[in-house]
Amino acid sequence: MAKTSHLMGIGVATAGVLCMFQGGPAASQGKRGAIPHAPLFDTVLPGTSNLEVAVNETEYASGGINPRHLHPAAITFYVVSGTGIWQEDGKPPVTLHAGDSLFVPAGTIHTHWNPSTTENLRFLEFIVAENGKGRSIPQPAEK
Repeated sequence: MAKTSHLMGIGVATAGVLCMFQGGPAASQGKRGAIPHAPLFDTVLPGTSNLEVAVNETEYASGGINPRHLHPAAITFYVVSGTGIWQEDGKPPVTLHAGDSLFVPAGTIHTHWNPSTTENLRFLEFIVAENGKGRSIPQPAEK
């Protein structure tokens, strides 16, 4: 009995270590670790009837993730502090540090997460879109 218990313990520990070396977030994860902030700026673009400009501050606690999603409008990310990983479907992940930015075209399915176990990730999102069409639209996990 003790030998079986010991072997089960080794199996569980091995599985845990393998999970730590996983290249990216598990596809089945939902959005987690997001710390809410009010939009920094959100207004209708002067001279238009339905284009809005939005700037959002986003913060993820350590291990925070926003799994596969898209935005109907193009979005530019700018990292304020911490380190984050962005990955577009079919492309390798890109690591961004404070001061880095990334443009993601409209309709691009992507994921982003905070790989740190100790520090938060803070970034800004810049969006110009038809009124109400710049928000995130979750996508099913890849199979």
